[in-house]
Amino acid sequence: MSTKEKLSEQLLLEEETVNQNEIILFNDDVNTFDYVIETLIKVCEHTSEQAEQCSLIVHYNGKCTVKTGEYGDLKPRCSKLLLAGLNAEIV
Repeated sequence: MSTKEKLSEQLLLEEETVNQNEIILFNDDVNTFDYVIETLIKVCEHTSEQAEQCSLIVHYNGKCTVKTGEYGDLKPRCSKLLLAGLNAEIV
């Protein structure tokens, strides 16, 4: 096995061991589409198109993954979503 192949294999193993969590946003009957979109742009750093798509998925499917990453990055974002009156959790 070449050195390049060993490095590639090692990088793949390291990527697999990083724990990825998700923020799931749930539908509610209170917040408007515009408010949800604005909040996703601010809190999750979505583009306007991405935030709009997530809001539609939440509306029609009841929930949507809005951010993926390490727990330490997601926790404050999820807290901001909750403070903004949205229903979200980290899984």
